[in-house]
Amino acid sequence: MNSSLFTNQVAIVTGAGQGIGFEIARQLSLQGAGVILNDADKDLAAQAASDIRNQGGECVAFAGDVSDPEIIEGMVEEAVKCYGKLTITVANAGITLFGDFFEYPIDRLKKVLDVNLVGSFLLTQAAARQMRDQKGGGRILLMSSVVGHQAHQFLAAYAMSKAGLEMLAKNLVLELSPFGITINTVAPGATLTERTLAEDPTYPKTWSAITPMGRPAICEDIANAALFLLSPHSGHITGQSLVVDGGWTSVSPLPDLSNMGVQ
Repeated sequence: MNSSLFTNQVAIVTGAGQGIGFEIARQLSLQGAGVILNDADKDLAAQAASDIRNQGGECVAFAGDVSDPEIIEGMVEEAVKCYGKLTITVANAGITLFGDFFEYPIDRLKKVLDVNLVGSFLLTQAAARQMRDQKGGGRILLMSSVVGHQAHQFLAAYAMSKAGLEMLAKNLVLELSPFGITINTVAPGATLTERTLAEDPTYPKTWSAITPMGRPAICEDIANAALFLLSPHSGHITGQSLVVDGGWTSVSPLPDLSNMGVQ
């Protein structure tokens, strides 16, 4: 994409201290956007924003839990204070908690729903209000998952939350389109990130074997899809989900989860 494609745009990207969120924030910033970079980990957010600035981008760290309404409002206010407006929002923050459905504890269920669904809903609401008041349109992107489309053992709560985000995007077409705001989702498949590699050192080998394209995604694969949906090139696309999984949802073989400690 053009290196100045996002000039004069202002973005919030949550869960962006590392991994997919960081790469989306980095690419937006290096292509001209001012970025408010959020992560629950204060040090991680600060380091990520510093790394982007060192590469020549405009980026401000804003740490906090995205399930907290005050943090959500604070991010929108920070975007307006720093850059004068808000035109792009990426609800990337999310957590994955594996567990046997029959024994899945309510505290883990509430945590998954609070971050993945409630946090994304509140961020979308706050961002859309700001975009509506600005009268200039905008782009909102929710990060779903292939397990919002296909069953995956031990991920009932997570899958439910991701499928919910896709329905949220479809539903909000009715309310956001009159204000020139598009809303879409990206559904990543297996992706090499700091987290997935830390949780499972065999992750690349496992997912290379069961992904039709012969490898899991890298963060750039997902970020490239996200930036298309956030760009001027996608102005007539809304309410859609773009799956980026190397073909996995077409065949859907499950990995061996015994090394995850889930029985």
